[in-house]
Amino acid sequence: MFMEKFIAKKKYGQNFLTNESIINKIINSVDVNSDDLIIEIGPGKGALTSKLVTKGCQVLAFEIDLDTKPYLEKLNNLSVVYGDFLDLDLNQVLKKYKYNNVYIIANLPYYITTPIISKIIDSKINPKQLTLMVQKEVADRFSAKPGSRDYGYFTVKLNYFFNIRKLCDVKRQYFSPQPNVDSAVVIFESKEYDPNLYSKFDELITNSFKMKRKTLKNNLGADLFNKLLPELMNCGYGLDVRAEQIDLETYIKLAKLL
Repeated sequence: MFMEKFIAKKKYGQNFLTNESIINKIINSVDVNSDDLIIEIGPGKGALTSKLVTKGCQVLAFEIDLDTKPYLEKLNNLSVVYGDFLDLDLNQVLKKYKYNNVYIIANLPYYITTPIISKIIDSKINPKQLTLMVQKEVADRFSAKPGSRDYGYFTVKLNYFFNIRKLCDVKRQYFSPQPNVDSAVVIFESKEYDPNLYSKFDELITNSFKMKRKTLKNNLGADLFNKLLPELMNCGYGLDVRAEQIDLETYIKLAKLL
């Protein structure tokens, strides 16, 4: 069937990956069994999707742009839900599928990177792995270390749920149309965490990073800070410690005291 030339839409942040080597790295990062489910967010014209459907398991794509239908409908072994991923009830959609593990792949526009990852976490579908293409500086923030400029609330939150590593950098020239920034592919591998502790943990780090330039004592208030101080000092931190200096394991220990 003849298809008119596809015009990428700026409102959807569409920059399509064209480099075959990077595409293959992403595909090879996903090690699935036949009873698993791959979710792709924003398949676009299907550069990744056309290879994902050969992995031998179910593939479900979420796509907001109806103009991609001619490209996606020609692929076998693919289910597509058309709509805004952020507006969809993910758990309701997944009720139709039986699977062991879920893997998520996405090339995320900068402006919705955090909301989409937050939605995945909040949905509690517990993916075994996320493979995400994001803006390079965002990728650096995800894996930032305590004391660095990029270390913040979202870094600590993500590392509660995942072990995070960068798979590769991706030059802007590898996209069409070409974006103004370079990107990176980041792997999020699920790890053991305490779901019952999370609400206290999240409240703690939210308040700790409330005003980044202030000390932890100023952000939390004297009463709570004094309650946590013995454990802080036991972990090697002093009275003037700031939120961005504290590592994940210490935040977990502090949350258990709340």
